Amino acid sequence: MRYKINTVEDYQLLCELEGQKEQIMMNKPILADEAAELLLTISNFLKEESIPLTDTLNRVLSCDIYASFPMPPFNKSPYDGYALRSEDVADASVSHPVELSITEEIQAGCAPQIEVTKGKVAKIATGAPIPEGADCTVKYEAVESDGEKVRITEPINKMENVILQGEESKQGEPLFSKGTLVTPPVQGMLAAQGIAVCQVYAKPRASLICTGSELLEPGEPIQKAKIYNSNRYSIGSYLQAFGLNCHYEGTVADELEAIADKLEEALEKSDMVITTGGASVGDYDWAVAAAQKIGANILFRKVQMKPGSSILAAEKDGKLILSLSGNPGAAVMSMIKIGLPFIRRLCGRSDLYPKTIEVTLKDPVMKKSPVLRLLCGTLEIEADSVLFAARNVQGNGAISSFYNCNLIGEIPAGSGVVLAGTKIKAICFME
Repeated sequence: MRYKINTVEDYQLLCELEGQKEQIMMNKPILADEAAELLLTISNFLKEESIPLTDTLNRVLSCDIYASFPMPPFNKSPYDGYALRSEDVADASVSHPVELSITEEIQAGCAPQIEVTKGKVAKIATGAPIPEGADCTVKYEAVESDGEKVRITEPINKMENVILQGEESKQGEPLFSKGTLVTPPVQGMLAAQGIAVCQVYAKPRASLICTGSELLEPGEPIQKAKIYNSNRYSIGSYLQAFGLNCHYEGTVADELEAIADKLEEALEKSDMVITTGGASVGDYDWAVAAAQKIGANILFRKVQMKPGSSILAAEKDGKLILSLSGNPGAAVMSMIKIGLPFIRRLCGRSDLYPKTIEVTLKDPVMKKSPVLRLLCGTLEIEADSVLFAARNVQGNGAISSFYNCNLIGEIPAGSGVVLAGTKIKAICFME
């Protein structure tokens, strides 16, 4: 028995839940983009924390960052060579070389000591400051030198071969706005400004619950009619990659009370809860009833897309419950297409929606698409074409569809067979 009935009240509750489930089943599925937008109506309170720069990779800045000083902070040489005055070599040629005396050698990290005057040069290392009086540099290998003098055989323009102060950024210039994801170049630019501690949004906590009486954990002996729980690992890993602290709350059998109890327990300690399994319309699919039982507000029950149409979104006390299909491929797809913008906002990111690009189908899509069809694929470059190569295996149950997948292609609703060479939109979901 799926639900323990001991009293009249238990029976009345069961009837009420079954009635709500039937009513929600009758509701028309909403569009995928509408579903994603609806999740963003849930308000979030973002916490902040200060952490060392070394720990900021893939974290999200919670304040605007401005340049404290220009970058680079001084005019500098782009390579090993000599710093000189351009006017001294204005008439230089192979037949009439100009000979200049070396005043000093300037190493990177050392301040110049002698001004470059008429007829003089300074030997200079890559990254070293340009000395006073000099307005250009020449590569080491482009001149002849005996250690005391150099011979230059061609003119050099003013400010040629000089990296100018503030060329990368000016003092006071905005570098990053709050909501920026810290990537390796962002981390490097913060370091270049001497920033050792950063203000970032605290990582939200997500609870993951897998439902299904058929599930085994890897390492357990295989049993007849049982399957191993891959969703715990694929969904959990994606949540971590998207910036959440994911905590696995365990596997729950297909029983209403057990699922509802686990939901309430997870909501108390997390910023959002993700479940897998039980999101469809079968007799043992309890996601809707469990959400209703704990008093959550159902936002939507089904989405017009394939795979991943079976997805429930509910809200309680400002926290999202996202119930995904038990089918591994469908679960990941709906989490990305529907849930990723909300997850990004929960993490504090300002770029809520993944970037999309226009690509050309490498192979035809032979199936008709009465609703939005989502395809796992890989970006390929051939000649001048940006191609979308769909994975050979697609479908609700195939988590292998996402192996080496870096794009999700979108075939619009109402499409028939789509020929190779057709341009489609693709989502860059791992940025």
